[in-house]
Amino acid sequence: MRLPLFPLSSHLLPEGRLALRIFEPRYTRMVKEACGQQTGFVICMLNPDGDKTQNTHIFKKGTYCEVIDFDILNDGLLGITVEGKGCVQIGDISTEHDGLRMAECRRTPLWSDCGTVFDYERISERLQEVFEKYSDVNSLYENAHKFEDYEWVINRWIELLPLAAEQKQHFMNLGSSAKVAEYLNELIE
Repeated sequence: MRLPLFPLSSHLLPEGRLALRIFEPRYTRMVKEACGQQTGFVICMLNPDGDKTQNTHIFKKGTYCEVIDFDILNDGLLGITVEGKGCVQIGDISTEHDGLRMAECRRTPLWSDCGTVFDYERISERLQEVFEKYSDVNSLYENAHKFEDYEWVINRWIELLPLAAEQKQHFMNLGSSAKVAEYLNELIE
């Protein structure tokens, strides 16, 4: 699939939600086309060591997402809420006339050990505490929390932790949610 890219310093994983303010004309066009064609776009992370002219400033793992809500904000900008639908491998990036980057994207599983449940009770409880404390995060999910779902919990932690983009990409490229769960359990002890 050839899809538009929306590079950010934060990241979104499958079933995650993110509120965005859209103000650049290229991204306004991207959202308009995605909504009009009932498709989505790829949220990808910025590589601080990459080169914009070579498009190496975009990490190769991203998340295909769709707009689930939109509104005109008080400042007149477009506000959208997106939801991650699945991970993609990003290849062959090109830049369009207005600066919007497009790429060949191939769906890829995030975790190879799907269905294997590891000890995640503590990290689930801590995540619930984070959601209770931060209403802006909690409100994105409108009772769509899945604290009993191991992968949902792991994915939300990766999104929320203040880790460098390289570290988040490292976790995503491991292919093993078990290794991420080990890291999270050690972190919250």
